[in-house]
Amino acid sequence: LYGDLKMQVPFPFSLLCLQVIKCKAAVLWEANKPFSIEEVEVAPPKEHEVRVKIVATGICRSDDHVITGALVMPFPIILGHEAAGVVESVGQGVTAVKPGDKVVPLFVPQCGECQNCLNTKGNLCSKTDLGTSGGLMADGTTRFTCKGKAIHHFLGTSTFTEYTVLHESAVAKIDSAAPLEKVCLIGCGFSTGYGAALQTAKVEPGSTCAVFGLGGVGLSVIIGCKVAGASRIIAVDINSDKFAKAKELGATDCINPKDFNKPIHEVLTEMTGGGVDYSFEVIGRTDTMTAALACCQYNYGVSVIVGVPPAAQKITFDPMLLLTGRSWKGSVFGGWKSKDAVPKLVADYMKKKFVLDPLITHTLPFTKINEGFDLLRTGK
Repeated sequence: LYGDLKMQVPFPFSLLCLQVIKCKAAVLWEANKPFSIEEVEVAPPKEHEVRVKIVATGICRSDDHVITGALVMPFPIILGHEAAGVVESVGQGVTAVKPGDKVVPLFVPQCGECQNCLNTKGNLCSKTDLGTSGGLMADGTTRFTCKGKAIHHFLGTSTFTEYTVLHESAVAKIDSAAPLEKVCLIGCGFSTGYGAALQTAKVEPGSTCAVFGLGGVGLSVIIGCKVAGASRIIAVDINSDKFAKAKELGATDCINPKDFNKPIHEVLTEMTGGGVDYSFEVIGRTDTMTAALACCQYNYGVSVIVGVPPAAQKITFDPMLLLTGRSWKGSVFGGWKSKDAVPKLVADYMKKKFVLDPLITHTLPFTKINEGFDLLRTGK
């Protein structure tokens, strides 16, 4: 039968069984409103696309930025970008993964063809949806519908749903033995912080570091600084409840700016006898970005911006801070080339080269996603 028909059918028969999947998703219909758990339709993957069953997803401040309007995206939308799951089906031409493979979605894809992917210094693939506010797949359409309305994608991932569709360049196959409820953090928070220290700043043994912000990403920076051999890691946060976890993961000092009558950069400069070698801003505030720059050693200090700043905010600083020799850098996804790095980071986790468990404060059922965001906003 196939012999008789194959000239008329331009694709394998297996693709004919791909169906629309109905599942639960957390839809954000408009800004500053709670998520609504809805039944959505998830279309089959098109050419070079992959449909993934999401097993675990993390809550990130960047998702909350969309809710508050600080990060402008089109509505309605399915947020989420830090996750792990299992491939359910693949579209025509997909060769990197197959149904049943464990994967981590990549909000920074790796196409392997653009200028940034081809350059050893770059990792921000031009195919990323970061900064474009597009909310659509490469062909300009969406794979999600709800109540007859098209629902936008977020950063090419959209993981706040039981099933999602991604381009194959935005999926990394990982160790089949990896615990998805742990390694989902490698999809964003952990890799971003850990890489900011190891890849972007290239922290050296014996160096001094300051980390502004002790959320999951800031704690991951501390892990990276410790792995790199930093001799002093100063953790900075206005929430002193976070100090115990920071010390557990490698911070040598913890300071609360509220405890001082002088600017925090002056406190850090005095503490270190002239400024730290490396500083990291992991909050997303322009005032702490300039403070992190100012607390660096004036001639050779390096400061890395990791936190996502609110849209339309501008930064003002004294150019002498840079003229004397300091370096100011930005870091997206820790500087890692995602598709290459994520499987290796998962392998390192499996070899116990770093821990992830302390970064997980709560585990909630998917339907309690709004409670999860309340915990995020209250610093818990």
